[in-house]
Amino acid sequence: MTAPTAVKAPGGKPLLVAVVASPRELMRATQMRQPPDLFELRLDALHHDLQQVKTAIGQLQAPIIITARHSAEGGHNALSAKERLELLLRFLPEAGYVDVELRSAAELNLILREAERRRIGRIISFHDFSQTPSVGKLAKLAHAASTLGADIFKVATRTNTHDDLDRLIEFFTLSGQHMAIGAMGMGKFGRRARRQLMQLGSVLNYAPLGSSQVDGQLSLREMRQKLHRFDFGLDSRQP
Repeated sequence: MTAPTAVKAPGGKPLLVAVVASPRELMRATQMRQPPDLFELRLDALHHDLQQVKTAIGQLQAPIIITARHSAEGGHNALSAKERLELLLRFLPEAGYVDVELRSAAELNLILREAERRRIGRIISFHDFSQTPSVGKLAKLAHAASTLGADIFKVATRTNTHDDLDRLIEFFTLSGQHMAIGAMGMGKFGRRARRQLMQLGSVLNYAPLGSSQVDGQLSLREMRQKLHRFDFGLDSRQP
């Protein structure tokens, strides 16, 4: 069974993404009666369970984002660029989107080109676990992602201070007018950042299927409820 085709993020309707990073979460994902808009398969974390991943993909009731994170941006198992490229190429035919970090765009350029050829959505991402950079720097990163052909720029930064939060919101408000952006905060004000950015129209909004691995995340249930309250037409029932 082939995975569902890509969901292109429509203007004004944020998408809910459930992160799958373990075999247990993968099994839960296949059993969900009310799936999210997208599943993100963390292939770096699932590196030792690839046959299970291959089998499960056909049972998922939503399109998938595939990613194999760089270790500097939260990746597991310290995979080399070659190993990450091989993982992404292996699962690309089943993907709706592929996510590559901006720092990895050069060494993983083959996957971006192949995704373009196959008309698979390209997410180019940036993660800063220590701070929120200046609005100007974030805007430059977004421009670089756009230049590389990103359909969506994903940005996740640490928001431990009000200034961090304000910078991330300001960046999204300005740059979100020019390209599709999925933005989220981590840390002390991470939950507040995620709620505000969802309401402002962040294209991608991530929640863990299992226990949270990132400080400041909202649960999948909370995300559904928030999106429902913002009147984006999503059901608030527990998955």
